[in-house]
Amino acid sequence: MKLNKELQVKLGIFQKDKRAYYSFLILAFLFIATLPAELICNVRPIVILVEGKPFFPIFISYNEKDFGGSRPSEPDYKSARFLRILKGLPEPSLAVSLLDEKNSFGLQLDDFEDEESKEEPSFSIGLDDFEESGEPVTPPAETTSAIPLTPRDAWLLWPPIRYDYKYIPTESNTGNVVLAAPYRTPARNGEGFIESSWEDGHYLGTDDRGRDVLARLIYGFRISLIFGASLAITGTLIGCLIGGAQGFFGGWVDLAGQRITEIWGSIPRLYILIILSSFLVPSVLILFLILNLTAWMGIAAYIRAEFLKVRNFEFVKSAKGLGVSNFTIMRRHILPNSLTPVITFFPFEVTAGIFALVSLDFLNLGVPSPAPSIGELLAQGKSNLQALWILLPTFTALTSMIVLLTFIGEGIRNAFDPRKTL
Repeated sequence: MKLNKELQVKLGIFQKDKRAYYSFLILAFLFIATLPAELICNVRPIVILVEGKPFFPIFISYNEKDFGGSRPSEPDYKSARFLRILKGLPEPSLAVSLLDEKNSFGLQLDDFEDEESKEEPSFSIGLDDFEESGEPVTPPAETTSAIPLTPRDAWLLWPPIRYDYKYIPTESNTGNVVLAAPYRTPARNGEGFIESSWEDGHYLGTDDRGRDVLARLIYGFRISLIFGASLAITGTLIGCLIGGAQGFFGGWVDLAGQRITEIWGSIPRLYILIILSSFLVPSVLILFLILNLTAWMGIAAYIRAEFLKVRNFEFVKSAKGLGVSNFTIMRRHILPNSLTPVITFFPFEVTAGIFALVSLDFLNLGVPSPAPSIGELLAQGKSNLQALWILLPTFTALTSMIVLLTFIGEGIRNAFDPRKTL
């Protein structure tokens, strides 16, 4: 694709701004690296080979029977039971405890009576009452026919982090699941030490529910960038449409649009969110639609001013004289000459969208749990100030993201400054 000379000059100015250019490269790398988060942080292996047969649990859902187990549900790939199934080992026999020497299962009425009345004769029902012979009932043997008894060759390819954003482990090598620190800490009872959470594969520790902090941070970083960019794109499109119509037609269209915008902008967005969330099921889509109700107003004001200025140029009057439709004039002649504020303010719109999501999640008004969120991690860090492994990495990730976006926005603003363009 061949770029015009003016755009090439602006891109050259942006590349000469090393701070903005390298910030763009770093942020682009981080965003691309977190896009395949399911391949980086997951409780499912990427590939499983059983006797040469491949399985792809991340992309395809399997049940335990597909691997030779007996349950129709999806297996816990990190459990010892699943590893025994893959290797073709039988399950350990179940310990069956008898309630009575005569009965394998009994229901007696004296279980519901007071201690004083237990001396009286009681009435009981046992399984031996329904048998013709007085032989005791033996517990049924465990069925292991679904699990092969011959050893099998199995190979698993795991992601670098064997946890996702919502997995809560039930076992731990260190004996600590909730708020596990990524370094050696003294035990709560003062006797001995608790080993680092690295023993269990938690490289940044766990939160107050036992979920992996690093996995939630990676997923939350991706969601924040996608949400902020999507909100900026939709807000820009709606703002260009409304602001362009006001600036091009003017008159009563502009007057009515300005009054409606002022009234709508005076309503606090937080109150709108609280009211709508009271009778709507919270979700990312609902939150995205609610924030779009006000995300367009800032860019609409700039587009309106640009259209008011450009509509009086000679090339616009010539297009009207040739009978070109209003929509074509707006799209092909006025809008391309009014995109400077749109491009300049786009990174700052992304920053505003990220801040809105983080703030609402911090106040527990955003994405519902267990969805990963930087705001929710900040709230956990505030509630558990002793857990520095939650607060410091989250704060560092959020601050770095905002600083990089700010540097990129400043570089774009300087590149599109007409005083610096040839």
